Amino acid sequence: MHSDRDTLFHHLWENYKTVTPSAERIHQLLGGTQADEIINDHIALRTFNLPKVGLDRLAAHFLGLGYVQGGEYHFEAKKLYARHYEHPDPTAPKVFISELLVEQCSPELQAIVGELVAQIPEQAVEADDFLYSDTHWQVDYATYQQLLKESEYAAWMAAWGYRANHFTVNVNELARFDSVAEVNAALKAEGFPINSSGGEIKGSPEAMLEQSSTMADLTEVTFRDRAAVIPSCFYEFAKRYPTADGSLYSGFVAASADKIFESTDAAGM
Repeated sequence: MHSDRDTLFHHLWENYKTVTPSAERIHQLLGGTQADEIINDHIALRTFNLPKVGLDRLAAHFLGLGYVQGGEYHFEAKKLYARHYEHPDPTAPKVFISELLVEQCSPELQAIVGELVAQIPEQAVEADDFLYSDTHWQVDYATYQQLLKESEYAAWMAAWGYRANHFTVNVNELARFDSVAEVNAALKAEGFPINSSGGEIKGSPEAMLEQSSTMADLTEVTFRDRAAVIPSCFYEFAKRYPTADGSLYSGFVAASADKIFESTDAAGM
């Protein structure tokens, strides 16, 4: 496992950019000449709740770097469970890890996911690069479509594997924009589609967190039998508000996160 936080996040970012070409353009749009100084609020990772690759196995990579567990979140309709992790250093990005509750899914989905995870070598999960190791399997396009009918989340994992599902611009630290609404307006003016599920802005100042996100880039992936263009990863934008003690809220809002998951939806494909 990585012993240096900056190295881990650098590799996660470089891997994320390979399937999210819009990321650099968004940096330039929001940061201008200061694009390199955009601050990352958090990343999100996805997995299955099977023992070999469950949430705790991914979290171990961050606990070893000094992170501590924050809140936990339940998404019953999507059959997901999540936790976030934060570091004592307030400049460190937060980490949001979710897992699909496989046992709540159909026997067919359970069998497919079980076969995928069985192909991951045990030692790979503890390797430095596991969190950005992509897929350890190949599925055919029909299997992807079968998963898609039951769980967008499972289908995304089957296609893209282990990588940052999204990075998040810290709106509080932007020099040229003061609000999520301003960010959204600038993105839409440049043709970026915004996730409108639950409204373009999820959350509120009263909830101490406002979030929005682009819809995932459409990127080519190679399945076992063919290549196809499908949703890959997206970019999120978060503004945090002060709590009673004056510090910025560091958690997440489940109702908002539920809608953010839909940024990778493949509706209409």
